[in-house]
Amino acid sequence: MKVLMLVTSLEGGGGGSAYRLLQGVNKLGVDCRALVQDDRVGAEDPKVIRARNGAFRHALTLLVRKLNIDPLHRYPQREKELFSVQRYPDTLAQQVAALKPDLIHLQWICNDWMNIATLGRFSEPIVFTCHDMWPFTGGCHYSGACDRYRGQCGRCPLLHSEREDDISRRVWQRKAKALRGRNLTVVCPSRWIASCARSSSLLGGAHIEVIPNGLSLQSFRPLDRRKAREMLGLPADKRLILFGAWGNSRRKGLHLLVDALGRLRAEGRQDRLELVIFGFHKPTEPSDHGFNTHYLGLLHDPVSLAMAYASADVFAIPSIEDNLPNTAIEAIACGTPCVAFRTGGLPDIIEHRENGYLAEPYDPADLAHGLAWVLDDEGRRQSLGRRARQKAEDEFSDDLCAKRYVELYRELCPKLGMPSSGVPYGSARAAGRRALSV
Repeated sequence: MKVLMLVTSLEGGGGGSAYRLLQGVNKLGVDCRALVQDDRVGAEDPKVIRARNGAFRHALTLLVRKLNIDPLHRYPQREKELFSVQRYPDTLAQQVAALKPDLIHLQWICNDWMNIATLGRFSEPIVFTCHDMWPFTGGCHYSGACDRYRGQCGRCPLLHSEREDDISRRVWQRKAKALRGRNLTVVCPSRWIASCARSSSLLGGAHIEVIPNGLSLQSFRPLDRRKAREMLGLPADKRLILFGAWGNSRRKGLHLLVDALGRLRAEGRQDRLELVIFGFHKPTEPSDHGFNTHYLGLLHDPVSLAMAYASADVFAIPSIEDNLPNTAIEAIACGTPCVAFRTGGLPDIIEHRENGYLAEPYDPADLAHGLAWVLDDEGRRQSLGRRARQKAEDEFSDDLCAKRYVELYRELCPKLGMPSSGVPYGSARAAGRRALSV
């Protein structure tokens, strides 16, 4: 059984999910390796292979950006959100061929690591996990209100472009050429992103599965709130609202949470509530929302993250757009109720008034109402937390995720179900799958 994952890095949301899956499917007997650009995570893991030109390509990308010759510099008014062109040449096709996999699993492959044209050079069956919208857009990772990915992109609002033949159209054309005729199966962690993929011109004709990401329910579990607050230096006598995001992207909706907090302040709650933030440090000009705020900075290890979730009375997720955010799954696994907008993949995690609260999209007043609804009744909050943990156990364990993927691998490549043929896979330093109905 020889499966090869291609993933830029095993850090972050998509990369972390890929690494957990790598470990899970190997436990189930699948010989699965990961070919990566960045091996800071898994550097000592024999299942993780550093791509030969990974460091060089990363340095080249940084140099190109520094010299302002990146094609995106032609769009100086573009929004400061991630947009991946993926145009630099690579040798990944040769490295993959040398490893002789039976099946290729594409994870998050951006950050200018893999050239789009390389996708067209794989003859093996391909599984492509959509950690965001990039696999079916002309370069953006989240399209906002734009649905031009249903056509051929062009006139990209993220780039503030008025040209039909802009870089988003050219990226779309390169993807269409590379994906044409491929033996491709698309996996989407949420029903929402599966719906978007089905409506896209690039992936609309592909076979699409929904398999949620999993996480360790042993690492993320309910902990003693008092001890967690003591360890993190947080007050024991306040109601704590937690917010977490890797970087202060506008897409994560902190500005909408600030608006909601202003409404709670108008109700006279500022003496009882405080805000806790992880994922970035205190900005030089923090928002003035009237509540005392604690900044935990970057939290990378599960122990610190679990303590942060356990310390909170409620986890706020005001995302404007999100696939299946790990933070929400981690929070419910720790028994912390979530309040979020009814958008993206969040309804797959949060059941309204059952294990959390889903506010009307982008309505700070309803977000504030949801936070108050959870916080004002301790018995209700505890009941929501118990049901949140049960939801995680039923649907989001790493073991269940791995089993679903292994079943999919075997359907796509029946010989994966047979014993290994004995052909060398390559040196580590050399050369129930339908979880949700759509």
